[in-house]
Amino acid sequence: MGYNAIYPAEAIEAHRAFIGRRRALRPSEEYRTPTAEEWDAFLGHFERRKLSVGICARAFGTACIHEHACVRCSMLRPDPAQRARLAEIRDNLLARILEAEREGWLGEMEGLEISLAGAQDKLGQLDAEKTRQRTIDLGMPTFSNLSGRTGSSPQPGFSAR
Repeated sequence: MGYNAIYPAEAIEAHRAFIGRRRALRPSEEYRTPTAEEWDAFLGHFERRKLSVGICARAFGTACIHEHACVRCSMLRPDPAQRARLAEIRDNLLARILEAEREGWLGEMEGLEISLAGAQDKLGQLDAEKTRQRTIDLGMPTFSNLSGRTGSSPQPGFSAR
């Protein structure tokens, strides 16, 4: 068929028919204007996702499966400004693991080790993000080697065809 910048009419009509079928399957009450309470609950969802070390990215209306042990959760997006706080949490977990080991609290150690792995993962995410966003100075280009050239003489190694 080759490259064509315009979609064929059949593709557009097929997509419109697909959307029409999907809308017909959904209950009509889902297409109503939300009440003030529903809208407030939706906006409040995002306010309640702000945490001490970042933002919880779980979907609206879903429960927390980690029982708010956020450092363990893959949905926590750590805030780079809270790196020191995360490092403090990691250090505290290390100290608590040593205490649990010393006291023989084996049941406590497993949970602490899971939380420690989560804290280290979050610190790794912040480090990776910092590496990705690093600005590299390429310097300012100079054209001093071009200043003596004229448009009439070809450069060595180039042929004027």
